[in-house]
Amino acid sequence: MKEEKINIDITGMTCDHCAISIEKLVSGIEGVDKADVHYPSGKGEFSFNPDKTNKDKIVNAINKTKNYRIKSVAENSNKSNNSNDHFDIIIIGGGSAATSAAIRANELGLTVLLVNGGLPIGGTCVNVGCVPSKFLIRAAESVRHSSFSNFNGITPSQPIVDFKKIIRQKKELVAELQQKKYINILQTLENVKVLDGIAEFVNENTIRVNAKEEYSAIKFLISTGAITQIPTIEGLNETGYLTSTTLFDLEEKPESITIMGAGYIGLEIAIAYNRLGVKVRVIEFTDRVLRASQTADISAELEMHMKNEGIEFYPNFRAIKFEKFGNDTIIHCKRADGTVTKYIEHGYVVVATGTTPNTKRLGIEKIGLNLTKTGHIQVNEKMETNIANIYAAGDVANTPAFVYTAAYEAKIAIDNAFTGANLKTDYSAMPWVVFTDPQVAGVGIDEKEAETKNIPFEISLLPMNQVPRCIAAMDTRGFIKLIRNPETDKLLGARIVAPEGSELVMEIALAIKYGITVSELSKMIHPYLTLSEAVKLAAMSFSMDVKKMSCCAS
Repeated sequence: MKEEKINIDITGMTCDHCAISIEKLVSGIEGVDKADVHYPSGKGEFSFNPDKTNKDKIVNAINKTKNYRIKSVAENSNKSNNSNDHFDIIIIGGGSAATSAAIRANELGLTVLLVNGGLPIGGTCVNVGCVPSKFLIRAAESVRHSSFSNFNGITPSQPIVDFKKIIRQKKELVAELQQKKYINILQTLENVKVLDGIAEFVNENTIRVNAKEEYSAIKFLISTGAITQIPTIEGLNETGYLTSTTLFDLEEKPESITIMGAGYIGLEIAIAYNRLGVKVRVIEFTDRVLRASQTADISAELEMHMKNEGIEFYPNFRAIKFEKFGNDTIIHCKRADGTVTKYIEHGYVVVATGTTPNTKRLGIEKIGLNLTKTGHIQVNEKMETNIANIYAAGDVANTPAFVYTAAYEAKIAIDNAFTGANLKTDYSAMPWVVFTDPQVAGVGIDEKEAETKNIPFEISLLPMNQVPRCIAAMDTRGFIKLIRNPETDKLLGARIVAPEGSELVMEIALAIKYGITVSELSKMIHPYLTLSEAVKLAAMSFSMDVKKMSCCAS
């Protein structure tokens, strides 16, 4: 007879009767041959027929009780399946979500296969996204500070920029962080096997890697991320283009770039490369920057400051054709009035028109996995898909696309899949940032969303020229906008456009998370001449005119 054994650490037991209760519970599961639970050690040993039940059912049964929870699971058996090709969990992907899931699964004593066939281990964030882009943004900021000053007594000078050295230092940083924060960590996980290759589902319980080897698992997590969405435009493929993936590795500084798209990726590229001495043009088919996610006041404020630094914007321009003329690219654009104009790009065209989930090579059509209209894997708050043993997390799923949410979702998926934790994602107080300069940051809902949801709302908009820190720093760009429910005095959300505005948003996120009212926020003592004082002043401005207040008023 086939038999498998597992040893489980169980929390919540207070006496021998608890151990007996768990033994009776698990013995009632068809296929369980033996249940031996020891209260003093908090451990249980269970034997079962793998043709009739599995480890997952035993774990879930215990976790569904009121008092008992599984802390970890370890196997001690001769499995009917080959241990080289059968796992508790197969994770498809190699980025933030995949790594987070592998760490959590290893903590639970699960056997893990991580299959990565896209970007190198670390995924988008460390390789081609967050790390390289923010490195270049900060490098460019250093150039800006050297060459520009708001203070009358300081004469700035143009720094010497060695573009190749900057890019090579970026590559070194990426390699270092990839090794330290991803590869080294995965190598220390004793129950995790990492495999390079393209994974494709054969059925709900099996994948084929590189069209050769097959591997099976009890559960699966899809975390394959997203890639740049390339629009279908005549001549684009033939004339050639760059994306953030390829642009950031270019060691020779371009003379100029034309960025297709004015979302957060396009704008972060624009601010960095413009300050590093590249002529930047942004073509956007909608009427303003950040059109898809932000209200018009934020778009206008940000675009104004970026234009002041020399970045060119062409809203309501839809590229319809690309042609090559020698080393130049001719871009044909249709304007809002229907007329067509041409632009000559001497450098490179950079596509930043959004992302698309990376699902095409997974073979999901074979298993009937549900997708959204945008092609993302449809998940619920528990990160479950429509297939019971398959979960999804990160940019491939229909959830907020941030590296920190990917890691958060993956841990929830593993806990729900193997411990019966019944955890749910909560994004009501999730902060986010666009790393332009000024930065754009936010949390919660804005006035447009409040109106759509029929939630009573009231707005306080405080210009940064009313914040003492900004006045003293001679940099009063931007504003902070708070949205509150006047019936409850609780914050619904906030939007910030300001230098280092990212450092303000977490205080507001905590206020939303823990129900701190606007009145309470306005009474909090904030240190004078700090940027955080802007939050207090914005809260105060719901009930008073801060322009008429003394700096010492509280």
